[in-house]
Amino acid sequence: MTNLVSVRDLTVSFRLGKHHVVEAVRGVSFDVPENGTVALVGESGSGKSVSAMSIMRLLPDNAIVGAASRVEFGGRNLLAEPIESLRAIRGKDIGVVFQEPMTSLNPVFTVGDQVAEVLRLHLGLTPRQAADRVVELLTEVGIPEPRARVDSYPHELSGGQQQRVMIAMAIACQPKLLIADEPTTALDVTVQRQILELIAKLQDKHRMSVLFISHDLGVVGEIADEVVVMREGIVRERGPVAKIFAAPQDAYTKALLACRPRLDARPKRLPVIDDFMQSADSASIVLGRADAQQRVARTAEDKPLIEARGLRKEYRLKTGLFARKTIEAVKDASFSVARGRTLGVVGESGSGKTTVGMLLMRLVDATAGEVLWDGKDLLKLSDREMMAYRRRIQIIFQNPYASLNPRFTIGQILTEPMKIHGIGSGDDERFERAVRLIKRVGLPADSIHKYPHEFSGGQRQRIAIARVLTMQPEVIICDESVSALDVSVQATVLNLLLDLQDEFGISYVFISHDLAVVKYMADDILVMNQGAIVERGSSEAIYEAPRHEYTKKLLASIPRGYAPSRATRAVRPASARGAP
Repeated sequence: MTNLVSVRDLTVSFRLGKHHVVEAVRGVSFDVPENGTVALVGESGSGKSVSAMSIMRLLPDNAIVGAASRVEFGGRNLLAEPIESLRAIRGKDIGVVFQEPMTSLNPVFTVGDQVAEVLRLHLGLTPRQAADRVVELLTEVGIPEPRARVDSYPHELSGGQQQRVMIAMAIACQPKLLIADEPTTALDVTVQRQILELIAKLQDKHRMSVLFISHDLGVVGEIADEVVVMREGIVRERGPVAKIFAAPQDAYTKALLACRPRLDARPKRLPVIDDFMQSADSASIVLGRADAQQRVARTAEDKPLIEARGLRKEYRLKTGLFARKTIEAVKDASFSVARGRTLGVVGESGSGKTTVGMLLMRLVDATAGEVLWDGKDLLKLSDREMMAYRRRIQIIFQNPYASLNPRFTIGQILTEPMKIHGIGSGDDERFERAVRLIKRVGLPADSIHKYPHEFSGGQRQRIAIARVLTMQPEVIICDESVSALDVSVQATVLNLLLDLQDEFGISYVFISHDLAVVKYMADDILVMNQGAIVERGSSEAIYEAPRHEYTKKLLASIPRGYAPSRATRAVRPASARGAP
């Protein structure tokens, strides 16, 4: 098989200040064959994105590339090419799809203009030719009503549609190599499935190679032919996807495969990276073997802790000078939350699941309905009366980078809620309580004096959990609280949430689009679609015998790793594409 790209002995460091240099990539080598898909896999900070961006020389100015490093593309070392030559290659011979389309697309230009710019710059098309080609490209990537969408701005498209526009830009000049950097992270499982199948279809049609970057081996197994596993800037393991999934050799690869919740087992604890790096034998206990200790759901009490009846939320939008449009975000939702149990709420973006959580917290006002707690309707309480219940019901938001005040130390972040609600006899007692909580969520005591920017995403989410615990709540709403985390960090946070539930008897409302995570965490599940609850039941019943077509569609979209015999596999094996 002929290699399109060959990376050899790639070393990349970053200069931080005058005397501090950090090594991000250390001696990485891999090949991308023609018409093949290679996946770079690893946690955040593993060096996978730096390695991929080195091919395009899109590294920041403080990057230092090793003198012996080489990136061969078409017989040329791209690391030694003049910048003018690189500009001709970028976008034409090599296309890139970045992780977050909203930050990659220019918000002040229409999507049609942005796709057309690539065509005019690299292919020299006239404005009329470019306009016609843009419609063809948007049609090819599955944008509905492409002629109308040409004049849309990025904010008028959904996340999945924005990513399709990015793919249209990347393939506009029929590149030889497509670099996809976490293109499905944080997307709904159904949209994720569509993007994976789209990339596979375009690869077959245009005979291009794909370098796919991800932290999720479950996704990688759906699309890749070869896998390169990276950690801390070095390659830990590489090989065909079938071999990596069937017989991983490196402890770190085994850990990545095991950290993600499974659909066929619910171990009492999810394995984490340290379990494998310290002892692979001890980690095997939690891999779902027949003798592994399984989670048992807590028995539901006769009287629910919270009961919602007929919850509705409508938004009235102005669509013209006098015209108004009513959008039903939640339609007559009724459910209950049992003490010490977890209620999972699943659905795609726009299904109304987050709005349900906001209604329970009274962070948005309900149009109609009741939320009963101890016989009182929370929706009818005054602000003063509601303060007592705000201590009892708390929320962990999705984005750990946006939910913590960057100007506060961790100590201030934890003690502020206690001051507001009068918890503790004084500052000293509140500070001591904050220290105990920060240690309880697995962070060192000296974290109390640091600022949020000094922590990783997973550590920040633990801080957010500690802040919630300052209130000693009875109910915690987890709103996509692990969706942006690496699978290994996600496993650590999920284990922590379960430990806290066992220790304090906390009830969770676990909102997520990741059905594998919900299956592991939830005792009871609500499935929402377009604001309505379309199915409900126990976790086992929903997954083993779904009744509603929408639920079946969600379950069919869950990435299950490498399984070439499955009809839902996004990419055919390399041999089926003519590879030797």
